[in-house]
Amino acid sequence: MPDKMNPLHIIEPTLSGEAGHCRSFLDSVVDAPGAPVEITVWGGRGAQLSEAAGVTVRRHFFRRVRRVQEFFLLRRLLRKGSRVFIATAGRVDLALVDKAASGPVPPGRVFLFFHWVRADEAKLAFFRKMAAKHPELVIMGPTKSVVDVFAGCGFRHCHVVPYPITPRKEDAPAAAPFRHLLFAGAARSDKGFGRVVDLVALLRERGRDLPVSMQTSAAHYDKFDDETKADLERLAGLAYPSLRLTPETLSQEAYFDTFRGAVCLQPYNPVDFADRISGVTLDALSSGAPVVTLAGTWMARVVERFQAGVVIVKPTPEELLSAVETILADYPGYHERARQGGLALQREHSAGHLRGLLLGDGNGGRG
Repeated sequence: MPDKMNPLHIIEPTLSGEAGHCRSFLDSVVDAPGAPVEITVWGGRGAQLSEAAGVTVRRHFFRRVRRVQEFFLLRRLLRKGSRVFIATAGRVDLALVDKAASGPVPPGRVFLFFHWVRADEAKLAFFRKMAAKHPELVIMGPTKSVVDVFAGCGFRHCHVVPYPITPRKEDAPAAAPFRHLLFAGAARSDKGFGRVVDLVALLRERGRDLPVSMQTSAAHYDKFDDETKADLERLAGLAYPSLRLTPETLSQEAYFDTFRGAVCLQPYNPVDFADRISGVTLDALSSGAPVVTLAGTWMARVVERFQAGVVIVKPTPEELLSAVETILADYPGYHERARQGGLALQREHSAGHLRGLLLGDGNGGRG
């Protein structure tokens, strides 16, 4: 039975619907093996999670007033002495914790997972102030570079925690024929959506018929950046006959099916993703889908480690096509190396690491 004396409250206002990486992130945490505990997940009005023993989903947040709601929720939970985990933390969340607390946050009570951080002098000054006021806050991040920012600002309890990978019930098939080129996840300019549109234009120009599948759903709250809006219009005008667009968010089952027989295109911005984890990469390799990505990114290091795809230097459509053709010349070999890499990453990125820290005493040095 869940430990009623030690509940965990997870706050994720952007959790809405059954798709997206915030859902897979939380699914991984609540499904991770370990001692049973009562967990309440506070999400958006359309929040959904996989069923798990001892887990309650509260559809709490309205988009426009979510920050106000978060403040009052934090104040209530902190006054009760509850254990709180902010799953996608940012500067505003840290400020809300400070305002909601009646004094220094006690040990092992508030955990914040920063998926990435871009720190300027103003942010660093703010982090130093928060570290002095709340030395017992537990800061987590998926890479050393993220955690080092907070440790350098004086936070005592900083941990590198592997980004939880979506657990797979079954291994990727040992053999899967090529099916399509795939752009998976939200359509965003920093994820190179426009570069994939350039590739589709080149395929059209050269009279090729390589199948291309692209998700064209927005990130959060159905919003696109201006550059992506223009790229969507350009893509529609190409009329490439072998193109399949998926404008809606996908169920987890449908999402993973897109990786079957795929070459996953990830020409992400090297500045934004130099040390930023990509859940799409983890999911692609777990599914045996080789990856094409850019040098200087976290994804490139993973691809090179397992020889599970091709890393290019220049994000031109010609370079992307050349990388794709290299993989297609030996798709079974790249598929198998991707599959083996996925098995290794399933072990290394088990959500058990995060769950263990959340349910431990919350203290300790840098991981």
